[in-house]
Amino acid sequence: MSKISAYIIAWNEADKIRSAINSVLWADEIVLADSFSKDSTAEIAAAMGARVVQIEFRGFGDLRNQAMAACTHDWIFSLDADERCTTEARDEILATIDLPNPADAYYIPRRNFFMGRWIKHSGFWPDYRQPQLFRKGALRFKGDDPVHEEYEVVSDKPAAYLQQSIWQFPYKNLEEVAHKANRYSTLGAKKLQQRGRQARMFTALSRGLWSFFHMYILKKGILDGWPGFVIAVGNFEGTWYKYAKLHELTAGWQPPDTPPLRREANGGKAN
Repeated sequence: MSKISAYIIAWNEADKIRSAINSVLWADEIVLADSFSKDSTAEIAAAMGARVVQIEFRGFGDLRNQAMAACTHDWIFSLDADERCTTEARDEILATIDLPNPADAYYIPRRNFFMGRWIKHSGFWPDYRQPQLFRKGALRFKGDDPVHEEYEVVSDKPAAYLQQSIWQFPYKNLEEVAHKANRYSTLGAKKLQQRGRQARMFTALSRGLWSFFHMYILKKGILDGWPGFVIAVGNFEGTWYKYAKLHELTAGWQPPDTPPLRREANGGKAN
Protein backbone atom coordinates (compact mmCIF):
# COMPACT_ATOMS: atom_id res chain seq x y z
CA MET A 1 0.00 0.00 0.00
CA SER A 2 1.41 3.38 -1.02
CA LYS A 3 1.83 6.04 1.63
CA ILE A 4 0.74 9.64 1.26
CA SER A 5 1.53 12.98 2.90
CA ALA A 6 -1.03 15.77 3.08
CA TYR A 7 0.29 19.29 3.39
CA ILE A 8 -1.73 22.37 4.28
CA ILE A 9 -0.48 25.93 3.89
CA ALA A 10 -1.84 28.43 6.38
CA TRP A 11 -1.39 31.83 7.95
CA ASN A 12 -3.70 33.00 10.74
CA GLU A 13 -6.31 30.34 9.95
CA ALA A 14 -7.31 29.31 13.48
CA ASP A 15 -10.99 29.30 12.55
CA LYS A 16 -10.46 26.98 9.55
CA ILE A 17 -7.51 24.73 10.30
CA ARG A 18 -9.34 22.23 12.51
CA SER A 19 -11.85 21.35 9.80
CA ALA A 20 -9.13 21.17 7.15
CA ILE A 21 -7.08 18.73 9.22
CA ASN A 22 -10.15 16.68 10.14
CA SER A 23 -10.72 16.08 6.43
CA VAL A 24 -7.24 14.53 5.91
CA LEU A 25 -6.83 12.43 9.06
CA TRP A 26 -6.74 9.43 6.73
CA ALA A 27 -3.34 10.53 5.36
CA ASP A 28 -0.19 8.81 6.65
CA GLU A 29 1.32 12.20 7.48
CA ILE A 30 -0.08 15.72 7.84
CA VAL A 31 2.29 18.67 7.42
CA LEU A 32 1.19 22.19 8.28
CA ALA A 33 3.28 24.76 6.41
CA ASP A 34 2.70 27.77 8.64
CA SER A 35 4.15 31.22 8.06
CA PHE A 36 4.47 32.23 11.72
CA SER A 37 0.77 32.72 12.36
CA LYS A 38 -0.04 35.19 15.12
CA ASP A 39 -3.13 33.28 16.21
CA SER A 40 -3.45 29.68 17.44
CA THR A 41 -3.24 28.00 14.01
CA ALA A 42 0.02 26.17 14.74
CA GLU A 43 -1.02 25.10 18.24
CA ILE A 44 -4.32 23.65 17.02
CA ALA A 45 -2.60 21.76 14.22
CA ALA A 46 0.07 20.32 16.51
CA ALA A 47 -2.56 19.19 19.03
CA MET A 48 -4.35 17.34 16.22
CA GLY A 49 -1.20 15.44 15.28
CA ALA A 50 0.09 17.53 12.38
CA ARG A 51 3.80 18.22 12.03
CA VAL A 52 4.17 22.00 11.98
CA VAL A 53 6.88 23.49 9.78
CA GLN A 54 7.45 27.23 10.07
CA ILE A 55 8.33 28.87 6.73
CA GLU A 56 8.96 32.56 6.25
CA PHE A 57 6.58 33.80 3.57
CA ARG A 58 8.44 34.92 0.45
CA GLY A 59 5.59 34.14 -1.93
CA PHE A 60 3.32 31.18 -2.57
CA GLY A 61 5.70 29.54 -5.04
CA ASP A 62 8.51 29.29 -2.49
CA LEU A 63 6.06 28.33 0.26
CA ARG A 64 4.71 25.37 -1.70
CA ASN A 65 8.19 24.20 -2.71
CA GLN A 66 9.28 24.14 0.91
CA ALA A 67 6.06 22.49 2.05
CA MET A 68 6.56 19.68 -0.49
CA ALA A 69 10.17 19.26 0.58
CA ALA A 70 8.97 18.76 4.17
CA CYS A 71 6.75 15.82 3.15
CA THR A 72 8.33 12.40 3.66
CA HIS A 73 6.13 10.00 1.66
CA ASP A 74 6.07 9.09 -2.03
CA TRP A 75 2.70 10.70 -2.73
CA ILE A 76 1.55 14.20 -1.73
CA PHE A 77 -1.94 15.65 -1.43
CA SER A 78 -2.07 19.45 -1.32
CA LEU A 79 -4.86 21.17 0.60
CA ASP A 80 -5.38 24.82 1.48
CA ALA A 81 -6.88 25.86 4.80
CA ASP A 82 -10.15 26.83 3.11
CA GLU A 83 -10.49 23.44 1.40
CA ARG A 84 -11.94 20.16 2.67
CA CYS A 85 -11.38 16.66 1.36
CA THR A 86 -14.58 14.65 0.92
CA THR A 87 -15.20 10.96 1.54
CA GLU A 88 -15.52 10.36 -2.19
CA ALA A 89 -12.29 12.20 -3.00
CA ARG A 90 -10.43 10.33 -0.23
CA ASP A 91 -11.51 6.98 -1.63
CA GLU A 92 -10.56 7.93 -5.20
CA ILE A 93 -7.17 9.27 -4.09
CA LEU A 94 -6.30 6.12 -2.14
CA ALA A 95 -7.43 3.90 -5.02
CA THR A 96 -5.47 5.97 -7.54
CA ILE A 97 -2.10 5.85 -5.79
CA ASP A 98 -2.34 2.05 -5.63
CA LEU A 99 -2.98 1.65 -9.36
CA PRO A 100 -0.37 -0.43 -11.25
CA ASN A 101 0.68 2.48 -13.47
CA PRO A 102 -0.84 5.77 -12.30
CA ALA A 103 -0.06 9.21 -13.66
CA ASP A 104 2.44 11.26 -11.67
CA ALA A 105 0.13 14.26 -11.12
CA TYR A 106 -3.63 14.73 -10.91
CA TYR A 107 -5.97 17.71 -10.97
CA ILE A 108 -8.90 17.53 -8.56
CA PRO A 109 -12.18 19.43 -9.12
CA ARG A 110 -13.35 21.79 -6.38
CA ARG A 111 -16.92 22.65 -5.41
CA ASN A 112 -17.16 26.17 -3.98
CA PHE A 113 -19.66 27.16 -1.28
CA PHE A 114 -20.39 30.84 -0.65
CA MET A 115 -23.26 32.84 0.82
CA GLY A 116 -25.24 29.72 1.64
CA ARG A 117 -25.12 28.00 -1.75
CA TRP A 118 -22.93 25.93 -4.04
CA ILE A 119 -21.54 28.08 -6.85
CA LYS A 120 -22.26 26.47 -10.21
CA HIS A 121 -20.94 29.19 -12.52
CA SER A 122 -18.63 32.23 -12.20
CA GLY A 123 -15.71 30.05 -13.30
CA PHE A 124 -16.00 28.25 -9.95
CA TRP A 125 -17.07 24.83 -11.27
CA PRO A 126 -15.20 22.69 -12.01
CA ASP A 127 -12.58 24.81 -10.30
CA TYR A 128 -9.22 23.15 -10.96
CA ARG A 129 -6.18 24.58 -9.18
CA GLN A 130 -2.69 23.26 -9.83
CA PRO A 131 -2.37 19.46 -9.51
CA GLN A 132 -3.24 18.58 -5.93
CA LEU A 133 -2.28 14.91 -5.96
CA PHE A 134 1.20 14.02 -7.21
CA ARG A 135 4.30 11.99 -6.63
CA LYS A 136 6.97 13.73 -4.61
CA GLY A 137 9.31 15.43 -7.06
CA ALA A 138 6.76 15.48 -9.89
CA LEU A 139 5.65 19.07 -9.27
CA ARG A 140 7.65 22.23 -8.72
CA PHE A 141 6.75 25.88 -8.53
CA LYS A 142 8.47 29.02 -9.69
CA GLY A 143 10.12 30.03 -6.45
CA ASP A 144 9.89 33.80 -6.84
CA ASP A 145 6.17 33.89 -7.70
CA PRO A 146 4.42 35.84 -4.93
CA VAL A 147 0.89 34.76 -5.97
CA HIS A 148 -0.94 32.71 -8.62
CA GLU A 149 2.21 30.67 -8.68
CA GLU A 150 3.35 29.05 -11.91
CA TYR A 151 4.18 25.36 -11.78
CA GLU A 152 5.75 22.61 -13.86
CA VAL A 153 4.86 18.93 -13.90
CA VAL A 154 8.17 17.05 -13.93
CA SER A 155 7.18 13.81 -15.66
CA ASP A 156 7.09 12.16 -19.04
CA LYS A 157 3.42 11.36 -18.37
CA PRO A 158 0.68 13.95 -18.86
CA ALA A 159 -1.21 15.11 -15.79
CA ALA A 160 -4.56 13.38 -15.35
CA TYR A 161 -7.87 14.33 -13.72
CA LEU A 162 -9.74 12.80 -10.82
CA GLN A 163 -13.54 12.73 -10.90
CA GLN A 164 -14.53 13.23 -7.27
CA SER A 165 -14.46 16.77 -5.94
CA ILE A 166 -13.16 18.38 -2.79
CA TRP A 167 -14.87 21.39 -1.21
CA GLN A 168 -13.65 24.94 -0.98
CA PHE A 169 -15.01 27.76 1.13
CA PRO A 170 -13.30 30.69 -0.66
CA TYR A 171 -14.78 33.44 1.52
CA LYS A 172 -16.02 33.17 5.08
CA ASN A 173 -18.02 36.38 4.69
CA LEU A 174 -18.10 39.63 2.74
CA GLU A 175 -15.31 41.09 4.87
CA GLU A 176 -13.03 38.28 3.70
CA VAL A 177 -13.88 39.06 0.06
CA ALA A 178 -12.48 42.56 0.59
CA HIS A 179 -9.54 41.26 2.65
CA LYS A 180 -8.48 38.79 -0.03
CA ALA A 181 -8.89 41.37 -2.78
CA ASN A 182 -6.53 43.65 -0.86
CA ARG A 183 -3.92 40.99 0.00
CA TYR A 184 -3.81 39.29 -3.38
CA SER A 185 -3.79 42.56 -5.31
CA THR A 186 -0.66 43.61 -3.38
CA LEU A 187 1.05 40.32 -4.21
CA GLY A 188 -0.19 40.49 -7.81
CA ALA A 189 1.20 43.99 -8.27
CA LYS A 190 4.62 42.80 -7.07
CA LYS A 191 4.49 39.91 -9.51
CA LEU A 192 3.72 42.26 -12.41
CA GLN A 193 6.53 44.57 -11.30
CA GLN A 194 8.96 41.63 -11.31
CA ARG A 195 8.01 41.06 -14.94
CA GLY A 196 8.75 44.67 -15.82
CA ARG A 197 5.12 45.59 -16.39
CA GLN A 198 3.76 49.10 -16.00
CA ALA A 199 0.21 50.41 -15.74
CA ARG A 200 -1.71 53.64 -15.77
CA MET A 201 -4.94 54.30 -13.91
CA PHE A 202 -6.92 53.77 -17.13
CA THR A 203 -5.31 50.33 -17.39
CA ALA A 204 -6.46 49.53 -13.86
CA LEU A 205 -10.03 50.60 -14.65
CA SER A 206 -10.28 48.79 -17.98
CA ARG A 207 -8.75 45.60 -16.59
CA GLY A 208 -11.10 45.71 -13.62
CA LEU A 209 -14.19 46.21 -15.80
CA TRP A 210 -13.13 43.42 -18.13
CA SER A 211 -12.58 41.12 -15.14
CA PHE A 212 -16.13 41.84 -13.90
CA PHE A 213 -17.64 41.31 -17.37
CA HIS A 214 -15.68 38.11 -17.91
CA MET A 215 -16.80 36.54 -14.64
CA TYR A 216 -20.35 37.87 -14.41
CA ILE A 217 -21.41 37.56 -18.07
CA LEU A 218 -19.03 35.25 -19.96
CA LYS A 219 -18.63 32.84 -17.02
CA LYS A 220 -22.38 33.16 -16.26
CA GLY A 221 -21.93 34.43 -12.72
CA ILE A 222 -25.26 36.20 -13.21
CA LEU A 223 -26.91 32.76 -12.82
CA ASP A 224 -25.42 32.42 -9.33
CA GLY A 225 -27.56 35.23 -7.93
CA TRP A 226 -26.19 37.35 -5.13
CA PRO A 227 -23.06 35.23 -4.64
CA GLY A 228 -22.22 35.50 -8.35
CA PHE A 229 -22.55 39.29 -8.26
CA VAL A 230 -20.44 39.60 -5.10
CA ILE A 231 -17.73 37.35 -6.57
CA ALA A 232 -17.65 39.42 -9.78
CA VAL A 233 -17.44 42.69 -7.84
CA GLY A 234 -14.66 41.24 -5.67
CA ASN A 235 -12.83 40.20 -8.82
CA PHE A 236 -13.21 43.72 -10.22
CA GLU A 237 -11.89 45.21 -7.00
CA GLY A 238 -8.92 42.85 -6.80
CA THR A 239 -7.97 43.44 -10.44
CA TRP A 240 -8.40 47.20 -10.19
CA TYR A 241 -6.23 47.44 -7.10
CA LYS A 242 -3.60 45.11 -8.57
CA TYR A 243 -2.96 47.44 -11.50
CA ALA A 244 -3.46 50.60 -9.44
CA LYS A 245 -0.88 49.33 -6.94
CA LEU A 246 1.45 48.48 -9.82
CA HIS A 247 1.15 52.09 -10.98
CA GLU A 248 1.90 53.23 -7.43
CA LEU A 249 4.99 50.99 -7.27
CA THR A 250 6.41 52.23 -10.56
CA ALA A 251 5.44 55.90 -10.13
CA GLY A 252 7.59 56.32 -7.03
CA TRP A 253 5.46 59.07 -5.56
CA GLN A 254 7.13 61.03 -2.77
CA PRO A 255 5.61 63.77 -0.60
CA PRO A 256 7.26 67.19 -0.76
CA ASP A 257 9.89 67.95 1.87
CA THR A 258 8.74 69.77 4.96
CA PRO A 259 11.27 72.40 6.05
CA PRO A 260 11.71 73.12 9.77
CA LEU A 261 9.33 75.87 10.86
CA ARG A 262 10.23 77.84 13.95
CA ARG A 263 8.83 80.93 15.63
CA GLU A 264 11.10 83.92 15.29
CA ALA A 265 12.36 85.32 18.55
CA ASN A 266 10.88 88.82 17.85
CA GLY A 267 7.44 87.41 17.13
CA GLY A 268 7.75 87.99 13.39
CA LYS A 269 6.74 85.65 10.63
CA ALA A 270 7.86 82.06 10.82
CA ASN A 271 10.45 80.80 8.37
